[in-house]
Amino acid sequence: MAKVTVEGTTLVVEIEGLDKLWALKSRLDIPLANVRGATADPGIVAEPKGRRAPGAHLPGVIAAGTFQIEGERIFWDVRDAAKAVVIELADERYARLVVQVSDPKATVDLIERELAAL
Repeated sequence: MAKVTVEGTTLVVEIEGLDKLWALKSRLDIPLANVRGATADPGIVAEPKGRRAPGAHLPGVIAAGTFQIEGERIFWDVRDAAKAVVIELADERYARLVVQVSDPKATVDLIERELAAL
């Protein structure tokens, strides 16, 4: 699971628990200026992930780490599809972050509110 917060003008995604091990990351810092938006999307876990590089993927159990598909890098950290949030990025290493959060609606609202304030 991930914890998403905003510190000043930076979106902070902290990977929690053992997911740090599977995702091979503990934190991502993204300038808010490079965040295009966020949506709660439980259906995204059914989409193809692409090539894992590096990370862990057990279908129906976990997708964590960096995946490459159609020339894009996507960071995944999802176990429970119902809690998946997709964060769209521009001019970053990743085109998208797909993370599981405790409250998808609150996370999307936080990101959208901060983007509107820019």
